[in-house]
Amino acid sequence: MARIVLIDDDDVFRETLAVSLQDCGHTVTTANNGFDGTKQVRTQGADVLITDIEMPYGGLPTIRVLRAEFPMLPIIAISGHSVRLDVAASIGANYALGKPFVLADLANAVTTVTAGHVA
Repeated sequence: MARIVLIDDDDVFRETLAVSLQDCGHTVTTANNGFDGTKQVRTQGADVLITDIEMPYGGLPTIRVLRAEFPMLPIIAISGHSVRLDVAASIGANYALGKPFVLADLANAVTTVTAGHVA
């Protein structure tokens, strides 16, 4: 299963997603902003990055930085703003998932990006 770094500034939402992904067999590390999430990817590595777009040290800068440093890292962008998701895809997100979504959609996104497919 995948080692996932999950970044979202909504504590309850982030922890709900983390538990759900762990229930699917993944190892999940969380961060509440892009700066801390970037540090985690750099120090601990990751098989998949899941990042919210709208948050402190936002998802777009996080995607830009980590895409440049880790060009093969699968990145899933999540947001309630479809325009931001389009931008995320244009700068390197492999998969864009609009909020709200069901947990099965996120699990499918992880499976898709770890299998090397782009949505």
